[in-house]
Amino acid sequence: MTDVLARIGLRRMTARDTTEPHRVATPLELLFDLVFVVAVSQASQNLHHLISDDHVGQGVLSYLMVFFAIWWAWMNFTWFASAFDTDDWLYRVMTIVQMAGVLVLAAGVHAAMVDFDYLIVTWGYVIMRLAMVAQWLRAAASDPEARPTAVRFAIGITIVQALWLARVYLLDDQWQLWTFFALVAAELAVPVWAEARRRTSWHPHHIAERFGLFTLLLLGESLLASANAMIDALGEGEHIPELIGLAACGLVVTAGMWWLYFAREQHGRLGSLRSGFTFGYLHYVIFASAGAVSAGVEVEIDAITGHTEVSHDVAGLALTLPIALFVLSAWAILLRPTLSHAVSASVVVGAVAIAASGLLPIGEYVVSALLLVAIVAVLERDAARRGLSAEPARTI
Repeated sequence: MTDVLARIGLRRMTARDTTEPHRVATPLELLFDLVFVVAVSQASQNLHHLISDDHVGQGVLSYLMVFFAIWWAWMNFTWFASAFDTDDWLYRVMTIVQMAGVLVLAAGVHAAMVDFDYLIVTWGYVIMRLAMVAQWLRAAASDPEARPTAVRFAIGITIVQALWLARVYLLDDQWQLWTFFALVAAELAVPVWAEARRRTSWHPHHIAERFGLFTLLLLGESLLASANAMIDALGEGEHIPELIGLAACGLVVTAGMWWLYFAREQHGRLGSLRSGFTFGYLHYVIFASAGAVSAGVEVEIDAITGHTEVSHDVAGLALTLPIALFVLSAWAILLRPTLSHAVSASVVVGAVAIAASGLLPIGEYVVSALLLVAIVAVLERDAARRGLSAEPARTI
């Protein structure tokens, strides 16, 4: 069988070694991430426009719904690739099919968030997920030890995708909203059910790096979107001091979020199935809040230039709340076990103060940037006192 596969350029898709040295992200995984950032960019842009047009509730809810599809498809591939990446031509083709699904999803983000039309987004999502079913079936055929888990994944994902399609074709708008949350619960339950039979052999260092790299891309997308909005606003030749101040604070905020995320090594905490689920599932908050920061900056630009219908408080909170959520989730998921009670309290208080700064009558972005710098300073002082180190740089 191995000889037959070799003649057509394939390898057996067997579980990789969880202790494999020098396991880093592949160029294919990096390309995969870039395609997903396209969808994140569409979601954050529509969030910005909905908030600026005073459709705050619709914007936030629809953003969180669309972001679930982006995050869940990305995370499931990442975990699978950590365990079964063969990097042969069939694996690459199936991964590219998932990328096509991302682009379909991205094309439907505006209709989903603005018009509540989920048809294109649903098809893009289903394309991504059915490509994963094909990958799991290949793993089941190739690796007898992983077969029970792989078959469970394939069955569970297929059933839920059929339900997603039934939802969009058979139900009205109100029932589509409520059944969304039921199907999210079903999606989250599939890995728990599948891995209960036998844990897949994901690599802790690889998983930690992959999540860190996607965080970097989200922060980079935030900088790019903010810079583009700033350039357009400065082209009007008005409010230049305020816009320059916002740009400077935006850079400080992005750097502070980066610093916070990579303040401690994470791979050592990914030794068990439970810790893996906790790490992966709760990253939804980290990723979603990071993606929303660019929308908050753009709403602030609209407020400065007089191009929004929302109040100053709403515009301020559009920026400070995502930053605060990022700080709180990074503390809860990544930092809390390594911090003393006093340092943890300082981080939490700082996050709450960042959120509240959105209600200030002026200078909320300056205050939030300074508070984030203070949080980073507290963490660095604690690290120096306890002899801890940040995540070391890696090369690909």
